[in-house]
Amino acid sequence: MHITLGKWTQNKLDSLLHQSAKIKDTGARIDFLSRHFLNIDYKESTLTGSADIPEVLAVNLSGIDCFTYLDYIESMRLSGSFSEFMENLKNVRYRNGKIAFENRNHFFTDWREFNSEFIDDVTAKTGGRKTKIIAKILNKKADGTFFINGIKPVRREIKYIPSGVIDDAVMDKIKTGDYAGIYSDMQGLDVSHVGIIIKNGNAVNLRHASSEKGKVVEQNFREYIRNKPGMIILRPKFSIEYGGCRC
Repeated sequence: MHITLGKWTQNKLDSLLHQSAKIKDTGARIDFLSRHFLNIDYKESTLTGSADIPEVLAVNLSGIDCFTYLDYIESMRLSGSFSEFMENLKNVRYRNGKIAFENRNHFFTDWREFNSEFIDDVTAKTGGRKTKIIAKILNKKADGTFFINGIKPVRREIKYIPSGVIDDAVMDKIKTGDYAGIYSDMQGLDVSHVGIIIKNGNAVNLRHASSEKGKVVEQNFREYIRNKPGMIILRPKFSIEYGGCRC
């Protein structure tokens, strides 16, 4: 196990998670937790496994990429303590909670397939008739090679909303705490980037770990998505409150 807590200690994280567990609204809880990561450095390749290297559970809160950011926030919003966070991270990051490189959720839509207990794909509900459906073979490039060695390609139906049809009616249906994937039109990929939707009045923002900015930032989502191919929206189903209540 590799643990780097950055600006936090286990006691500080216990306190943060104890406080967040009292926030009943799932979106508000995700907003609260993800806000504490603003300005954290962007860092790639903080996980340990590969096709040739055995996977171990890794936590690095001093530097995150767009997907580990979501890993940590989703695990934290289901937890009331640091120990619960560590246990939930196994279940969020790995299929059936079994730590192995081949079990890791490498693709955004893996959450739809393998984390359906606490994640819904609401793309079609959000986009309605504007939603497009395409079949892809994830992890297989156009030239037949793989994006990730050691991971078998899988055929998957991808639902996405093209950027050109994302209007006010669509924006009104997304919620604070939704996980947004930036749809990729590349063969073999579902998304090119992910982040968290944060709504403030009429403003719709994307809170995300940005390689361009070098840190976790919040940007206007309408402007961000405008020149991208489209979006996929996953929504957390519930949060855990003390006493074991799902709400």
